[in-house]
Amino acid sequence: MRYFLFVIATFWAALAHAQDQPDPRLVRAADEVALAYVVTGDEELDANSEAGLRGLSQVMAERTTVEPGAPIGIDLDQDDLSLLTFLYWPVTDNQPSPSPQAYVRLNHFLRSGGVILFDTRDGDIAGLGGPDGGGALRRLAAPLDIPPLAPVPEDHVLTRSFYLLKDFPGRYQGRAIWAEAPPAGAEAAQGVPFRNLNDGVSPVVIGGNSWAEAWAVDDNGLPLFTVGSGLDGERQREMARRFGVNLIMYVLTGNYKSDQVHVPALLDRLRQEEVIQ
Repeated sequence: MRYFLFVIATFWAALAHAQDQPDPRLVRAADEVALAYVVTGDEELDANSEAGLRGLSQVMAERTTVEPGAPIGIDLDQDDLSLLTFLYWPVTDNQPSPSPQAYVRLNHFLRSGGVILFDTRDGDIAGLGGPDGGGALRRLAAPLDIPPLAPVPEDHVLTRSFYLLKDFPGRYQGRAIWAEAPPAGAEAAQGVPFRNLNDGVSPVVIGGNSWAEAWAVDDNGLPLFTVGSGLDGERQREMARRFGVNLIMYVLTGNYKSDQVHVPALLDRLRQEEVIQ
């Protein structure tokens, strides 16, 4: 009898220990600063998300000191988000809402410094048949503790966290993106950015420019999707890549670029950008 009880106790101790161990994929993602995307169940869309974050990771490794590992797909109903920093969430009309427990994890992720990029992929103002993700976004985001949002202004940290940018195109362009609004009265402190509880980083960024498709590359590093046409299209793709770099640097470093000590470096970069343009 004692032997039987010992076996049972050992079994439950081993099971509890196994449950306490973090998922090796997530440990790897945290260790390698891997970018993560929400698995929607749409195989084509999920493949595009993976290819998009793979392309953005390659650009980050080529142009910055950040070298992300291979992207990771996240099942919101199963996976722990505590080891992640960034989550790309493409919105689909028929995407099921996560479970209540998943929303508990998502809200903890947002409160602890994580950032979600919601991409409704409906920025096709040229009439090429893009989806309308507004209703689905409202449904999916309703249980989240999201602060008041506002269109990203011209002087937002996202416009200068690495490159100096005027807009944020993806495969589509021309649509505003939204982030946490400054608190009332913040504009009174001219030249001094407000700081929220997330170290000045908005917990969510929302837009519809289909960024993953603009970043996406195949196994040979070649673009998977057309962006615009001719030289203008390649210019737009380059701007999409720069937005991706800015976004990840913003997520990783907060609004340190707003510090006045960086003004000379920013001016030098501005001069370089003007020469390129």
